[in-house]
Amino acid sequence: MQREREITIMDMTQTNLQIDHRKIAIDLFNFVWTLLDKPDRTVEDNDQMIHAAHASRYHWSQVGTAVNLARGEWQVSRVYAVLNRPEPAQYHARRCLDICLENQIGDFDLAYAYEALARASAIAGQPGECDRYLALARESGEKIAEKEDRDIFLNDLATVP
Repeated sequence: MQREREITIMDMTQTNLQIDHRKIAIDLFNFVWTLLDKPDRTVEDNDQMIHAAHASRYHWSQVGTAVNLARGEWQVSRVYAVLNRPEPAQYHARRCLDICLENQIGDFDLAYAYEALARASAIAGQPGECDRYLALARESGEKIAEKEDRDIFLNDLATVP
């Protein structure tokens, strides 16, 4: 009887930890968006944005699906692109695409993986790569099933420098 009780408590603790990881991942992901949208970010805001994006991605690695991981990598790449840091932007964009391809993730997420690579290539001063990924992003974006998602994506794609 004592052994069964220990397993139950451990299972409950594990479940609570998973719930905590998920909540933290979501909260940090959303917090990063508030910083990305902030017009007058400080250096400290930029640092928080980087750390929060990485922390969100870490927490998704504990409880998320491949889609969560791809979106986490996309957000980390976007943060670095906004901060004009091409090398980490490209690295995380590539990770996003790899996760999509390895897990047959398409639609919205695949389109955004190509968008991230186009954006990162643009800030890296690689116009040929940027054009190649823009074309792949447009092609994938046109296949997004939901019209509203497709419109959001195409509007976002238009902001790639």
